[in-house]
Amino acid sequence: MKKNLVLTGMMGVGKSTIGKKLSKKLNLKFVDIDKIIEQSEKIKIPEIFKSKGEAYFRKIEKKISIKELKKSNQVIALGGGAIMNFLIRKEVKNSSISFWLDLNLKSILPRLKITKKRPLLDKDNLEDSINKIYSQRKKIYNESDFKIKCDSMKIQEIVNKIIKLYEDSRN
Repeated sequence: MKKNLVLTGMMGVGKSTIGKKLSKKLNLKFVDIDKIIEQSEKIKIPEIFKSKGEAYFRKIEKKISIKELKKSNQVIALGGGAIMNFLIRKEVKNSSISFWLDLNLKSILPRLKITKKRPLLDKDNLEDSINKIYSQRKKIYNESDFKIKCDSMKIQEIVNKIIKLYEDSRN
C-alpha cells in the first residue's frame, strides 16, 4: 500500500497538469478534488460560490478531500485553498506525502488572467488579489513535506523531481 502523493499550492500553479503526469508515471490513480466536487454537485465551482456561497463550497471540499485522502495509492490535486482547513491538513499529514508547488506570482498572473473559473479572484485587481491570497496561504503551504520551486523548471523536470522525492521518502 502506497501513501498518497498530494499536490498543493496556488490556483494556476499546475497541480492538475502535473498530477496527471505523476499518476501515469507512478501508475497511481489521479484524483482532482475540484473535478469531483463539480461532478458531485453537477455544477462548476464558480456557480457553487455564486449560488450557495464559499462556506457551502468549503464544507463539500472538506468532506470530499478527507474521503479521498483516507484511500491510498493516489495522486491527489487539492484545491488551492483546501489545505487551509485544519482537518484536511491533518489527514494529509496522516495519509500522504505532500508537495507544495510554488511558482512566482508573476508567472501565475498570466494564467489566471485568461480564466473565468476562479471565484476568489477580483478580476479588476487581479495582482493584488493573488498577492493577498498567497500571503494568507504560504505559511500553511510551507507545512508540506516538500516545497518544489517551479519557476525555472519544465513540467517534466518537476514531475521527475517529485517522483524521486516521493520514492526516496517511502524507503
